[in-house]
Amino acid sequence: MGWFSDDIETMEHLFVHGLQDIYYAERLIEKSLPDMIEKASDAELKRGFRMHLKQTKGQIKRLEQAFKKMERTPQGTKCPAIDGILDEANEIAGDVSDKVVLNAALIAAAQAVEHYEITRYGTLTAWAKLLGRNDVARLLHANLKEEKDTDKKLTSIAKRKINKKALARKPKGLSPVDKLEEAMIGVPVFG
Repeated sequence: MGWFSDDIETMEHLFVHGLQDIYYAERLIEKSLPDMIEKASDAELKRGFRMHLKQTKGQIKRLEQAFKKMERTPQGTKCPAIDGILDEANEIAGDVSDKVVLNAALIAAAQAVEHYEITRYGTLTAWAKLLGRNDVARLLHANLKEEKDTDKKLTSIAKRKINKKALARKPKGLSPVDKLEEAMIGVPVFG
């Protein structure tokens, strides 16, 4: 069932689909964060990712409570948006060889995820209130607040030190193979 499928006939169906979407996303994020923790070389960034993993586990529990209050079984529905955001993050992280620059890339990827979650939780909180489910709205709003706080912390770490350190990194010289390729085709190879 997609966002614009015929299976969604009511606002409550749309709301439940949104819950399933963010539940899927949070479970995927929970699986992705340990890799981000491992790749981060900055101690403060590692701590931030560890804290967010702990928060993500709590957010999943709140979502399960929301499903229970809605008398639904907690289940996710495939979400191409979060899949794409995480695929792109993994691709970029795989392309960055400098650990300091990688920290900046990890923050950018994490913030893309945070912004996605903020939009989903904001919408779901509003819809829960519209449906008269203030009990569920409180749970979703708690998740929304955590996501906004995490985004602010990531911005602070990036602005205060990570981005400046990454900017100060100088590119390594071209490898002998790159120099040969450049000489053969007459086009500069940037590396």
